[in-house]
Amino acid sequence: MTEAAKGVCAMIIACTVWGLSGLFYKLLSHIPPEQVLSHRVLWSCLFFAAVLLIQGRIQVLGAALSDSGNVKILLLATAMISLNWFTFITSVQIGRATEASLGYYIFPLLSVMLGRFVFGEHLSRAQSLAIALAVLAVVILTIGLGVAPWISLILGFSFGTYGVIKKRLDLGPVVSVTAEVLLILPLALLVILGTGGGGFQLGWSEAGLLMLSGPLTGAPLILFSYAARRVALGTVGVLQYINPTLQAFVAALVFGEVFTIWHSLAFALIWVAVIIFSAGALQKQRQSARV
Repeated sequence: MTEAAKGVCAMIIACTVWGLSGLFYKLLSHIPPEQVLSHRVLWSCLFFAAVLLIQGRIQVLGAALSDSGNVKILLLATAMISLNWFTFITSVQIGRATEASLGYYIFPLLSVMLGRFVFGEHLSRAQSLAIALAVLAVVILTIGLGVAPWISLILGFSFGTYGVIKKRLDLGPVVSVTAEVLLILPLALLVILGTGGGGFQLGWSEAGLLMLSGPLTGAPLILFSYAARRVALGTVGVLQYINPTLQAFVAALVFGEVFTIWHSLAFALIWVAVIIFSAGALQKQRQSARV
């Protein structure tokens, strides 16, 4: 198997785990989301720290946190990823996983839009059309449901902003995420200890699931990092839509969430936007390969 093929396999596995993660967090729906998030932070921190120790790179983490400029950026990244994680966990618990999947569909489009305004990056016609269709989808859903799809917008913008912030960091993904969860770890421990264990007191099954949230968070990120170094960005962009597609199927087929005509119209527009966006990315990839 070639390195590129290995990268594609790793990317598919990572996106599949992310796409099915709603099933996992649904098992914890009887535990308040702030407690689930706190355990996710704790066990992710331990998981990533162990990975860095095994790799012999734990000193890189110390160097990153000794730079005040890095810490300021990391604090902003921590705020965005914590908001993203909390919103996703909450959406699954309150039966709004469909909206969460929409958020991860529009996130790449929002990232491109943020890149235009923050970094002055050029938007191609395909990107501009895809963004316009995504905006139209959100407007239709807002009119149809009588309220803006806040979960989708929060997830999309928080993850998009997180990506913009991370572009300012010259750190590897494992090091940066370890630093982020380490920065919010004191607050997470306060929540866990302040609630008598944050779910641990409920039994061994809950304790095991909460501990599993660490590897479930860390392993896909490592696979994604592995894939990103071996697969062209255009291909990565297309494959990442496995995640929200699986989320949408889980929400509709497993959780039995209501899928109205307004959801159908919005998702149809989003899928068209995704096809246009992905086709443009792949065309750009092929053009770059010829140069």
